[in-house]
Amino acid sequence: MMFEHEDGNPVLTLDDEQTWKLIEGTKHGRLVVTVAGEPDIFPVNYAVGDRKLFLRTAPGNKLAELTINSKVLFETDGILSEEAWSVVLRGTARVLDKSADIAEAEALGLKPWVPTLKDFYVEITPTSVSGRHFQFGEHPERDI
Repeated sequence: MMFEHEDGNPVLTLDDEQTWKLIEGTKHGRLVVTVAGEPDIFPVNYAVGDRKLFLRTAPGNKLAELTINSKVLFETDGILSEEAWSVVLRGTARVLDKSADIAEAEALGLKPWVPTLKDFYVEITPTSVSGRHFQFGEHPERDI
């Protein structure tokens, strides 16, 4: 198991260090943006540097929407045979436009999943992170 659960509890609320360990060890997730009350979700790959997320994108809905409303959610998770976990990061997104910031993001080695041009780098600065780890098992019987 990735994490020890106390008292046999199948759900563990993760602390910041545990949460960041999972974020840093995963390279894919979902970015949620909201404009005019309408949410949108995008699968993305990402890199982590200095406890910030970086992703690359092309012109389109994702870039336009996070430019209109920079408050975003990001979710990543993992499912194994006997355990699973989920992490949610709330933060502020910004499109990098200074050459020094872009060079720093490029140094992380982030490559697009598909062979398309993704010329824009986006940095997400977290305002909060939370995570939970789950141990799988049989459904318990209800005490009567």
